[in-house]
Amino acid sequence: MKIAIIQTQLFWENPSENRKHFEQKINSISENIDLIVLTEMFTSGFTMNPEIVAETMSGESIQLLESLAKAKNCAITGSLVIAENNNFYNRMIFVSPDRNIEFYDKKHLFTLAGENKVYTAGNQKKIVEFRDFKICLQICYDLRFPVFARNIEDYDLIIYVANWPKPRINAWDILLKARAVENMCFVIGANRIGVDENKNEYTGHSQAIDFLGNVLFKPEANEGVFITTLDKNAMNETRQKLGFLNDGDIFTMQ
Repeated sequence: MKIAIIQTQLFWENPSENRKHFEQKINSISENIDLIVLTEMFTSGFTMNPEIVAETMSGESIQLLESLAKAKNCAITGSLVIAENNNFYNRMIFVSPDRNIEFYDKKHLFTLAGENKVYTAGNQKKIVEFRDFKICLQICYDLRFPVFARNIEDYDLIIYVANWPKPRINAWDILLKARAVENMCFVIGANRIGVDENKNEYTGHSQAIDFLGNVLFKPEANEGVFITTLDKNAMNETRQKLGFLNDGDIFTMQ
């Protein structure tokens, strides 16, 4: 599977400008790609003012992703603020080229920023199947909670979209590798760059990691589109040879 990660700045609480920005970025990709990964809250930045930027599942951003996915013959994923049933969600959308849409609502809300006070938490893990890959969808703060990400579904890839700030970027680097090693899967981390209106600085470090914890391209702090190819056969051979996933403890989450 060939994946493109778009690492870029965001325009604060400005969905229209962000849509234009990402449309240009996506259309600039000349290679044939299977999956394009955007960041967390890619239409707004990590805002605690959801009423300003919230859209519906039939809104302009979803329509744009549907159109771009079809035109590029690839899937596109990233999170945005969705209003539904009088609640706001930090929702990760996965749009296939046939316009099929699946989604995951962020479970672990970032209490340090008050996300839990204005957004409604999801309560279900989400695995999507696309082009022979089983993909687990996760958002930012979820990265700190390995039990929720535990690979009991035999998934191949876990994706974290984020607005992960510079002061804790070392934790981002470490935890992405940890999730790859413990789950014997590929990991994609897509993070933004720039400074938001709350003076939080972001230094990217978007990356792809293989099932043994090897970084597939050097994480950078610059704007860019980073493309990598994931070899599922190599992963399956290693899983079969080492068998670590077969030896895990059996338990359930409450």
